[in-house]
Amino acid sequence: MTAAAVAGGQSAARKPMTDTERKFRNLGLVLPEDFILHLPLRYEDETRVVPIASLRPGAPAQVEGRIVRSEVLYRPRRQLTATLADETGELQLRWLNFYPSQQKQLAAGKRLRARGEVRGGLFGREMVHPRMSSADTPLPTALTPVYPSTEGLPQPVLRRAIAQALDRADLSDTLPEAARERYGLMPFEPAIRALHTPAQGEPEQALLDRVHPAWRRIKFDELLAQQLSLAAARAARRVKEAEPLPARTARGGLVDRLYEALPFRLTGAQERVVREISADLAKPYPMHRLLQGDVGSGKTVVAAIAAAQAIEAGAQVALMAPTEILAEQHFRKLVAWLQPLGVNVAWLSGSLSAKARREAAAAAADGSVQLVVGTQALIQDHVEFHRLGLSIVDEQHRFGVGQRLALTRKGETVRGRIVPHQLNMSATPIPRTLAMTFFADLDVSVIDELPPGRTPVVTKLVSDARRDEVIAHVAQAARAGRQAYWVCPLVEESEALELQTAVDTYEGMRADLPDLRIGLVHGRLPQSEKAAVMQAFRDGAIDLLVATTVIEVGVDVPNASLMVIEHAERFGLAQLHQLRGRVGRGTAESVCVLLYQTPLSQIARERLRAMFETSDGFEIARRDLEQRGPGEFLGTRQSGMALLRFADLETDAAIAEDAREAAGWLRAEHPEAVAAHLARWMRGREDFLRT
Repeated sequence: MTAAAVAGGQSAARKPMTDTERKFRNLGLVLPEDFILHLPLRYEDETRVVPIASLRPGAPAQVEGRIVRSEVLYRPRRQLTATLADETGELQLRWLNFYPSQQKQLAAGKRLRARGEVRGGLFGREMVHPRMSSADTPLPTALTPVYPSTEGLPQPVLRRAIAQALDRADLSDTLPEAARERYGLMPFEPAIRALHTPAQGEPEQALLDRVHPAWRRIKFDELLAQQLSLAAARAARRVKEAEPLPARTARGGLVDRLYEALPFRLTGAQERVVREISADLAKPYPMHRLLQGDVGSGKTVVAAIAAAQAIEAGAQVALMAPTEILAEQHFRKLVAWLQPLGVNVAWLSGSLSAKARREAAAAAADGSVQLVVGTQALIQDHVEFHRLGLSIVDEQHRFGVGQRLALTRKGETVRGRIVPHQLNMSATPIPRTLAMTFFADLDVSVIDELPPGRTPVVTKLVSDARRDEVIAHVAQAARAGRQAYWVCPLVEESEALELQTAVDTYEGMRADLPDLRIGLVHGRLPQSEKAAVMQAFRDGAIDLLVATTVIEVGVDVPNASLMVIEHAERFGLAQLHQLRGRVGRGTAESVCVLLYQTPLSQIARERLRAMFETSDGFEIARRDLEQRGPGEFLGTRQSGMALLRFADLETDAAIAEDAREAAGWLRAEHPEAVAAHLARWMRGREDFLRT
């Protein structure tokens, strides 16, 4: 090959992308295999025209006729109008944005087709911005797909590109015939072609509702790929090494002494979960367990027992929480339980002075502390551990994959490929369908029993019109020796406005209730002031705590038996449930007042109804999943990976069950099919395997 040819090849390789190619890439469409999995959002029926007289407002339709007139009007604003007539009547067409050339295309006498949604206008039925085509072109014989797109990428361009991809892509079936028969699936190529180019007579409603056999095959494939990738991630962890941290069999060890020192007995559910975690810690590969339990179910003491087992085996433990209030709550409990038994516990957060942070980091590095509790400060570069054997991450969905891995890697840094065991905790119960799909790579332990003595929280829905009555009730409770929270409304669009609302509420309460001791806590307070206010509330020196959602997790004040959540309609279900969990921690009857403002949207009404009807965290989570989808539960777990594109966890639970079973069967019996299936569905999503 000549130098010129080589240069020419290099020049061709550097050829800049066209604008259309850039837009395709923004949609994740690069190879033919990407295009064939870019499936329609909906379908339009362009196979027939209907008489103008039969048109009904609110419905899409296609009509055909002659242009009677067209003109540009300038009142009330510049717009292009035309009248299309057939033998049954006339239809007004209107464009608010148009090019001069469009008026020429609408010359009187031209026979055209118009498709769009019919509206009832001032001068009869009309279509605004209809799509126009010549009446001479043959009508399509099948439904027309409408694809997800981006600005400046017309549907015809997408359709042509996808049609070309269908001719070039590998459409061979990744599933063996035995799998298709076992799960009642149609072959891949007919399924994918049926979705892109439905044959004449295909049931339109089944395609639209995504219950057509072709959709079932695609949903199954997507869920199967997810299950296979999670199984691969699990298998990849199993080949890593972890230091076995077995429970001590002789009596009188640290775990035994912790049990004896606790002022309460563990519930049966806690005991079961402790055994599951203890068995994992004894294994030579890293534990990767999710501990979930409802608000107040006692996850911290389970974590303390796991930490005691690891420490007794000679390892260090790190516990990381997303907020200082939550981390400090853990720190206080762990110090109270473990420090009297000879365990050195260190505190590490961003609010510490530089000197204090250096001292805590040095103690972790030389091994003089066995347990370090803190916030994201634990994963800073300068923090190292002498022998980290167990990392515990609370409210794990609030951290990104990178943050959780960074804590685990603190154990790899000085000890090669041996990685720490990992325990993730969540007070947001994971609905079964979500656990079965997105968390299938984890071992899951559930504390499904509340400690004895917990009183159920009574939830009351009160209109904001009765705010004065609620304030009077708060005053009465405080004068009777009880403590209360007043949670200020969530202002998503402005943190500054949310802060100002909290300050205004605090000042208003002080004016309305001068005899009460009232405190204020919010995220912008310096940590020292925040800690002082919270300590005063714990000590009973504050009757009413006005707060933002900074108190959502990690606050445990048994004497606080009343919570008022202002503008409750602005909060999500999971957040409302977490906030309600701050009361009901003592023996007194506790009440949570959801103060709402009318009118309520339909989704707000459903949330408040759910809070009123149940206090079961798993039922709350199920309803939250119905309303808001899985993103709320996953946080940034998937490291940017898109959630399911085609399957729906509520309606497709049975398909998910089949896919989970199929994943195990294929890995055992058809490993070549596994590789082919993952290659088709997980291209460009390799980071998923590292989660």
